[in-house]
Amino acid sequence: MKITLHVWRQKGPSDAGRMATYHHEAHADMSFLEMLDTLNEGLTLKGEEPVAFDSDCREGICGMCGIVINGIPHGPRKSTTTCQLHMREFKDGDHITLEPFRAAAFPIVRDLAVDRAAFDRVIQDGGFVSVNTGSCQDANCIPVPKKASDLAMDAAQCIGCGACVASCPNASAMLFVSAKVSHLGLLPQGQPERGDRALRMVHRMDAEGFGNCTNTRECEASCPKDIGVEFIARMNRDFTLSSALERQEKAGGGGG
Repeated sequence: MKITLHVWRQKGPSDAGRMATYHHEAHADMSFLEMLDTLNEGLTLKGEEPVAFDSDCREGICGMCGIVINGIPHGPRKSTTTCQLHMREFKDGDHITLEPFRAAAFPIVRDLAVDRAAFDRVIQDGGFVSVNTGSCQDANCIPVPKKASDLAMDAAQCIGCGACVASCPNASAMLFVSAKVSHLGLLPQGQPERGDRALRMVHRMDAEGFGNCTNTRECEASCPKDIGVEFIARMNRDFTLSSALERQEKAGGGGG
């Protein structure tokens, strides 16, 4: 199949970018990243710079890959990462536009590769359990209600790819942060730090320059792991309650 690729090329964070057009031949059974590999092989043979893009496991697990394909993060197939997308989703003669995940908090490194270290800093501010829970127990011995365990597993599927940010008109990270807050806050081990976790992670999210949620639900539609916006509501409840308790404690301390 013959395709025309319109690819965002940018040498570095401070350089001006541009769209470059390539006429390429691919096989329908190729993955999208394999198609880019063959494109880069051809560019290298011609002495041109290959297109930079992020990838690692290529199994939809690590969250490294991320390209906006024809205006949709990860491409047209729902519940699919870029590395799991195959060229059979496109037709012979198609024009395909490739852009990076655009957000102020995701500065472009080069071409289609962006720096998503802001997510790491959000996790460092609360995405963990620091209380001493003792030695490891058999999973069946831990009293976790099935509804809570199922919800926690749903939230824990988030791979931190950033598609939610790239698809949101406000570049909000609420879906990512709420998934990380919820999957720990739903489990007994995460309860002692539940409120403080929500406060710290939301404050860090704001400090990193992510936008606010306005309920457009684009994040939910583009998430390759089908994380639902109900986790945002859950995080908002934890954050609101914890903020109120924090204000009460400060007011009580000041009165003393």
